[in-house]
Amino acid sequence: MAEVQAVKSKDTISLISHLLEIRFGMQISLVWQLGINLGLRISDLLSIRFSDIKDNRLILVESKTNKRASIFLNDKALSLITQLREQHSEHEYIFQSYRSRTVKNKPPRPLSRRAVGDAFQQVGQEVKIALGTHSMRKTRGYHLYKETKDIGRVMKMLRHSSVEQTLRYIGITQEEIDTDFKRLVL
Repeated sequence: MAEVQAVKSKDTISLISHLLEIRFGMQISLVWQLGINLGLRISDLLSIRFSDIKDNRLILVESKTNKRASIFLNDKALSLITQLREQHSEHEYIFQSYRSRTVKNKPPRPLSRRAVGDAFQQVGQEVKIALGTHSMRKTRGYHLYKETKDIGRVMKMLRHSSVEQTLRYIGITQEEIDTDFKRLVL
């Protein structure tokens, strides 16, 4: 599997959302938008049920780490979830597969990771970024770091165990760290 990147430009984040909607439909675009705002791994994002949301919080157990996460939903995330709930009040999953509706006597299922990944990869080629499902999580971490310069906060949000892992993960290069040192003169 190829290494995917964080999207470092907010304009490019919006462009990707727009291209996903045009090329693959609103549901895939909403996966991108909500994924950017939650910073979850794709398996956790796609498995969210409406019942996992209590007031302004998402409560879930992460599939990779088995850790319980309680994530505050910002205004954008709440707005997206409300939109999805209104449009698909009969759905169990936030991102429920439309195909699962057509199969009789089968329980509902979320979108597949592969369908989302393929869409992201195609749009990534168009915007010339190595884009994949992990790009949402990396992008969230990158922008939190750029806004706060607090790697500890980013580590906590991503639930990482080392600074090096987090810096590499969000795509902060030595060149960017050097620029920050040059810029900040006390």
